[in-house]
Amino acid sequence: MSSKASAFAVIYCLIAATTGWLCPAEIKAQAFPSKPMRIVVPAGPGGSLDIMARVIGQRLSVKLGQPVIVENRAGASGILGSDIVAKAPPDGYTLGIATSTTHITAPILNPQMPYDPVKDFTHVALVGLSPYVLVVNPKVPANNVAELIALAKAKPKSLSYSSVGNASQAHLTGELFSTLAGVQLNHIPYKSSTHAVIDLNEGRIDMQFGILGTSLTLIREGKLRALATTTEKRTEELPDVPTMTEAGLPGFEAALVFAVVMPAGTPGAIVTQLNKDIAEIMAAADVKRTLNAQAIEARSSSPEAIRDRIAREIEFWQGLAKKGNIQPE
Repeated sequence: MSSKASAFAVIYCLIAATTGWLCPAEIKAQAFPSKPMRIVVPAGPGGSLDIMARVIGQRLSVKLGQPVIVENRAGASGILGSDIVAKAPPDGYTLGIATSTTHITAPILNPQMPYDPVKDFTHVALVGLSPYVLVVNPKVPANNVAELIALAKAKPKSLSYSSVGNASQAHLTGELFSTLAGVQLNHIPYKSSTHAVIDLNEGRIDMQFGILGTSLTLIREGKLRALATTTEKRTEELPDVPTMTEAGLPGFEAALVFAVVMPAGTPGAIVTQLNKDIAEIMAAADVKRTLNAQAIEARSSSPEAIRDRIAREIEFWQGLAKKGNIQPE
């Protein structure tokens, strides 16, 4: 734009402020979106992330009057898909689903990250939380957290727990338990969550901080015993199972976090609009039911709140890993 045109635009907008007209920037903002949008899912089709993205995308499409295309980009534990979002033009037409893996534990697992989980994104909204659940093999003589702690203190390092690898969030959650409870446990890393659950079910492993969605069936069948969940309030799927705080470890909180993000530099007006639309979507009863079936509690937040939460959790888990001398494989 020439200097003469720029000066004209400024004068026009000053007049608009007193007349109620719309200046060109406001007209441009009101026109959003003018073409299809996409939501990048850092996982393959069919899983809980894919279902969440399609629920959000379908309803955003109705609200915005444009198609919202779900694009599955699996690879490198979600880093590939998230990197695509980070490097997309910040024009409002690319959204991504961020998770604890891609935006919180990733810096611990991969020091050579291709993106900064805070600086390289515009954080739009929290959309879901899923707790871990502390489960034990039924042969473990502990019916509650207090009894488990007493057992662990009586026999240091005799109790084993599994995770999907060193410095994974399940590993770090186990380390948090050890720290707050003052016990020593034997961590057994697995390359596959399926194998970890099989060994837990068959008694080769004593306990696990399992993902709620993959643990529910075994809990309901009596093949695993649930002792506590790890979010600040009880989960609807296990209403009789206390939280870790209720079980005697105040301040214990760990959850899988799900958020909508966009490239850094996305215009604030677009972020505000999408945050409002997404909050309305996540409050809908049918959306809550759909996500509950995936063991995810629908949530919403301001952009600032989810950005600050991600930054705070990165700092917390990195500090815990450093204190425990936990290194990725």
